[in-house]
Amino acid sequence: MADDGEPIGHGFDPLPGDEAAAFRRLQERFATGYSAVFENDAVARTVIVLPSLTLDTEVLAKISGVIHYEQRLLCHLLLLRLPQARIVYLTSEPIPPAIVDYYLSLMPGVPRDHAAQRLTLLSCHDASPRALVDKVLERPRLIERIRASIADPETAHLTCFNVSCAERRLALRLGVPIYGCDPDLLALGSKSGSRRIFRDAGLSIADGVEDLADAEQMAEALVALKARDPGLRRAVVKLNEGFSGEGNAIFDYPEGEDAAALRPCVRGLLAGMDFVAPGLGWEAFEAKFAEMGGVVEAFVEGEGKTSPSAQYRVDPRGRLATVSTHDQVTGGVSGQVFEGCRFPADEAYRLEIQDAGWRAAEALRDQGVIGRFGIDFISVPEPAAPGGWRHYAVEINLRKGGTTHPFLMLEHLTDGHYDAAKAIYRAPSGKPLFYYASDTLQAPHYRGLTPADLMDIAVENRLHFHTTNLEGVVFHLIGTLSQYGKLGMLCVADTPARAERLYHETVAVLDREGRREA
Repeated sequence: MADDGEPIGHGFDPLPGDEAAAFRRLQERFATGYSAVFENDAVARTVIVLPSLTLDTEVLAKISGVIHYEQRLLCHLLLLRLPQARIVYLTSEPIPPAIVDYYLSLMPGVPRDHAAQRLTLLSCHDASPRALVDKVLERPRLIERIRASIADPETAHLTCFNVSCAERRLALRLGVPIYGCDPDLLALGSKSGSRRIFRDAGLSIADGVEDLADAEQMAEALVALKARDPGLRRAVVKLNEGFSGEGNAIFDYPEGEDAAALRPCVRGLLAGMDFVAPGLGWEAFEAKFAEMGGVVEAFVEGEGKTSPSAQYRVDPRGRLATVSTHDQVTGGVSGQVFEGCRFPADEAYRLEIQDAGWRAAEALRDQGVIGRFGIDFISVPEPAAPGGWRHYAVEINLRKGGTTHPFLMLEHLTDGHYDAAKAIYRAPSGKPLFYYASDTLQAPHYRGLTPADLMDIAVENRLHFHTTNLEGVVFHLIGTLSQYGKLGMLCVADTPARAERLYHETVAVLDREGRREA
């Protein structure tokens, strides 16, 4: 029972004004019992996986096959390697059995039937373009089935892609805590909030203006940037709650015009910006900007620039740890869209990125943030800078991201550990491991390939993860393949070059097999 007599352990529906306080009490219970469960692999636990992308639906709609991104967190199925672990996995539509079988087959030494008995798959049978959590909340009988699947609420928790008020509401309905950020703190991870955190933590950021509310303020900010840097060629305009670069637009300054000449015409130039999200135009972008606000920043130029990131975790007891670093593979308009990643980040600067991000991570921890989050940078070669690189902090993602599931998969497959002192990952033997991962491998000739076809191709071409040498290929986002010709892939090897070569060799196999079927 809670201090005021509310039966938190069995779920309840507080009044809307009580939700935040009730959730804090639920999270305090999580902190109290955290060590007893998470520091002993033999302890029974239930993990409810809610892979809801609870973000702006119009921005998400621009991502092909986005409903299948709910399968990103299927890496959590590998927690079934723990003998007393139970997984409850929620989706909008049922996951094809071939995909489930594929993940269960990745656990050598664990009988498939034993793992399957501890796995509960629950679906809303609803493919509408809305957040999964909203669909779950609309289905009281489904919530009862989730409750019935929880062996002990005291050793259960929700893991989510991101946490909004809707996820918080579901946690209260179920009476189980969330290993993630309290939605009352989400403003810290907005584009505007990120700039404030970085500034307070002493990180370098691009010149810019945050907390903009509408197109008029956007235009004024663009003029102000030009006045401060007459040589500025481009600026990036970002929605506060943009996702994977899809909420960004690039503004090109007219050649030969200074700030004074720009001021009368800048408002009319906004409609001509390059919008990162396919099919997104000025009218929709302006409406979204007025709805959620945003920032304007100087576009960081530089030959050889990269997009590294660092990932951290704060546990429910407030202990901060570095999780990983990555170099992000980006594409789209001016390299604004996340397409994949290399792990770890380049040896030339990965410790610098890790240390810089740590300062911001400490500030987030001190504000009460828990769970996994990432901090993105833009890095530019600069011989005069310490270490030969200048790093600009770009944004904070208070959620799981495109670098989360590849690293979780690596951990679950290998039982190794991240060596923060060297910023590398080591297998139990001490051997360093590296990977190249992508969420956006896509080709027209992949369309029509079913999950079963992919399994056949993998078997026939020996595209497996090999537990003997801890190298190989693991596929994800398999549900997007047949309709969208899209697939995700993780390639693990003992050197960065070998991991990337394995990726390209696998792509060549898929291209050959896909064209054969076309």
